[in-house]
Amino acid sequence: MEPANHFTVLRRYWRLLAGCTAAALLVGFLLTPASDAVDTAKWQCKAAITPVAGAGDVVKADQVLSYAQGSDVANAAAKKLNVPAASVSSRRTVTAASAQMLTFTTTGPTQQSCMDLASALADATINGYASETLKSADEQIKRAQDQLKEQQGQVDELNRAYPKANSADQARLKVQIDSANSQIAKTLDRIATLRSTSQTDAIQQWGSIDAKEAGGSLLSSPSRGLRLTLAVVLGLALGVVAALMLSRMDTRLRGRNSTEEAFNLPVIGEVPLLSRRLRRTREPLVVARPSDPGAEAYRSLRSTLLLTGPASLSAQFGEGGISQAERVSRRLAEPSPVILVMSGRSGDGRTTTVANLAAALAETGREVLVLDCDFRSPQAHVHFGISDGPGMAELLSGEQLPKLDDLIRRTNVEGVRLITGGNTNAYPAALVLRAGEVLRRARRHADVVLIDSSPLLHANDAYDLVQHADAVLVTVMAGNVKPEQADRVSELLSRTGVPVAGVALLGTDGPSGRRAREAVRAVATAPARPAAPAAPAAGTGAQPAPAPRAAEDPDPPTGPSWARRRASEAPVETTMQLRLNEDL
Repeated sequence: MEPANHFTVLRRYWRLLAGCTAAALLVGFLLTPASDAVDTAKWQCKAAITPVAGAGDVVKADQVLSYAQGSDVANAAAKKLNVPAASVSSRRTVTAASAQMLTFTTTGPTQQSCMDLASALADATINGYASETLKSADEQIKRAQDQLKEQQGQVDELNRAYPKANSADQARLKVQIDSANSQIAKTLDRIATLRSTSQTDAIQQWGSIDAKEAGGSLLSSPSRGLRLTLAVVLGLALGVVAALMLSRMDTRLRGRNSTEEAFNLPVIGEVPLLSRRLRRTREPLVVARPSDPGAEAYRSLRSTLLLTGPASLSAQFGEGGISQAERVSRRLAEPSPVILVMSGRSGDGRTTTVANLAAALAETGREVLVLDCDFRSPQAHVHFGISDGPGMAELLSGEQLPKLDDLIRRTNVEGVRLITGGNTNAYPAALVLRAGEVLRRARRHADVVLIDSSPLLHANDAYDLVQHADAVLVTVMAGNVKPEQADRVSELLSRTGVPVAGVALLGTDGPSGRRAREAVRAVATAPARPAAPAAPAAGTGAQPAPAPRAAEDPDPPTGPSWARRRASEAPVETTMQLRLNEDL
């Protein structure tokens, strides 16, 4: 996919991009703290704690580990650094590297803050454990001194009893006195050891603090704006990926190439996507905004139809126009062309195209008559600014046809007149059985007759009207039709034998590519059309004759080959006529 197509896809799914960005921004806002928190993964420092020389037998590693993981060490370090104790607890990890070594792992936004925290924790552990050791030693010394007093009292009693005893008792007392003196000596040694231990450090910091840069994370960045910026970027990236995936899965027709391939017809006009304000305008864009790019696109569609449509459509009217008498004589000599504007589905801009194409044809001096044959949802009168009233339904349903002059109504567009859809309770498909006679009379009231019909895939009206038209124009709204629906429309039209002028693609980004340049070049260099052949008798409703082979006709009909559909060998009957034949 080319970069320009990527931008087109992103513009088409802008709501998805906005939704993903807003969702990511909301999630980032909820998951990140409101305050400027520190980055706990930018720097990492380690400090080791081991027993001092000679204190390995006295110091218990599990006791030191339990004390280092306690709140007293965290509170002491926080007080020293003048930071919250909760921040210290979240930034430290204490593990037993071995039976005789503990490791403090700290994190911080900068190397210095990380090292300061590790040093403060090590000092707090060394000093705190020494204080706890001294306190424990003092308690043990006090108990030992109390025990020493008891032992000394026993010795004194034995010494007082020794002189008074006989020789046999003195031998026994002598043994007891020696044992008591031995216990006193041991207690004195224990007191001396405890005093010596309490006066020296039991643990120490081993080596220097190891510091390294850990990289960090923007989600824990000290700036909340930076975190939210990252959330926006991630949301946009997710939206872009989702938009491209949806574009790949969306098979609806949007561009010229895919439309031509699906319909097997050329795109002879591309109307850009109109703004919402212009789409709400109840007036043909060609009249309301003559200089708008959309109006120019409809004029380009008109020019293409004049060059490649029926021969009678390209009749010249001169710079100053022609008189009404000349118009009437021309219509009697050569019936005016009938162009059926149809679409496969509703919402394809069919009625809008009819209104703007009528206004564009009227600019060339032609008198245009619009027939609203969309009996299920007639809307042509809305685009021309007139009220609804009797029209095609009454004209086609009556046993005797009323005068067309009584139903033809002027519109707010100069040169364009309209017969509205009318009001009827009859089955719409039954109305088109009289269409041949009505169209024969309508040809004499205008230079061009445009028919607005029902969607081909939703109703059979358009298919029954095809046989009475001189050319068919198919309208497609970009993104509204799938390839299989377009293929069905092309199949139905190929059975009629009526020339299909091409496809008008609406809601695009404007013409582009090789085909657009070739179309412009063809319009600029197209030769003048020869005189149109004599028209068949009015009211016969006969199908156009099949195009003769080149070997049999030295002067083949003009116009591009794609505008001439191969006619069936037998006349095409409408669906309603087939039903009537079956009933008979």
